[in-house]
Amino acid sequence: MMNKNDRIYIAGHTGLVGSAIYHRLRSQEYSELIVRTHSELDLINQSEVEAFFKAERPEIVFLGAAKVGGISANNTYPAEFIYNNLSIQTHIINASWKTGVKRLLFLGSSCIYPRECPQPMKEEYLLTGPLEATNEPYAIAKIAGIKMCQSYNRQYHTSFLAAMPTNLFGPNDNFDPDTSHVLPALIRRFHEARSRAAGTDHPPPVEIWGTGEPYREFLYVDDCADACVFLMNLEDRKFNALLHSEPGPLINIGFGKDLTIRELALKIKHIIGFKGDIRFDTSKPDGTFKKCLDVSRIEALGWTPEISLTDGIKKTYEWCLNHSVF
Repeated sequence: MMNKNDRIYIAGHTGLVGSAIYHRLRSQEYSELIVRTHSELDLINQSEVEAFFKAERPEIVFLGAAKVGGISANNTYPAEFIYNNLSIQTHIINASWKTGVKRLLFLGSSCIYPRECPQPMKEEYLLTGPLEATNEPYAIAKIAGIKMCQSYNRQYHTSFLAAMPTNLFGPNDNFDPDTSHVLPALIRRFHEARSRAAGTDHPPPVEIWGTGEPYREFLYVDDCADACVFLMNLEDRKFNALLHSEPGPLINIGFGKDLTIRELALKIKHIIGFKGDIRFDTSKPDGTFKKCLDVSRIEALGWTPEISLTDGIKKTYEWCLNHSVF
């Protein structure tokens, strides 16, 4: 279990999940939190990472740093998605072993599971079928991270766990119209459409990629941070059981329920107050049709999420308005 005075390094502390983990640990009075911005530490540079670990000697590592994005970004920059993510996780995991880190949590994504995966997706379904083509480079990098944790645990007796969250959203998300995931992209799109529609009775429709029929599961990022801290505080017996489970030191973090993109769009439209129509561009890809995580393993350990999708969207939109995101 983590001690309040353990030296805890949060890689990616300015990002979506990293910032939520950082604030969760601060609120629980962990006193030795170690963070670096990209300008202070380039995680793609192996020598910089190794020098940092030798100097700072973290005892606990939350590996939340990654290059992430939606379908458009993954399609446009596949080389950067595989190279950056492989580099970041390889350097941190290896440096953690070299400097004797007690526990490491590597954060991945539900896209590691096969495109035609049985639903809900259990941890043991990893590597049982072809991946979704639109994010394959990113998924392969994350699978490599899982297998790296497994390999280091096996050879060096490390305690490196891989957690696979479902689609996350919340404060500090990426709201860029070209590179964001679907939920933050829709928040921005409906907000801007409502602003443009002010004073008109017939606002132009909001256009959304695909048919709107695929299902997606979403988890508010503060719930994910809570799950991550919960996992890293498991007693040794339970933590070690996860490390040596099949198909590896892998556990899902999710809400356990999903909805269609059409239903999501209507929910966000209602929350933001846009009065116009929605138009689906069926010439654009849908991605995987359904990807809902099986969360029975983490629920059996005693963790469940607390924040509903509706409340999470409201909190996220309020944060955007308060921080002048748009």
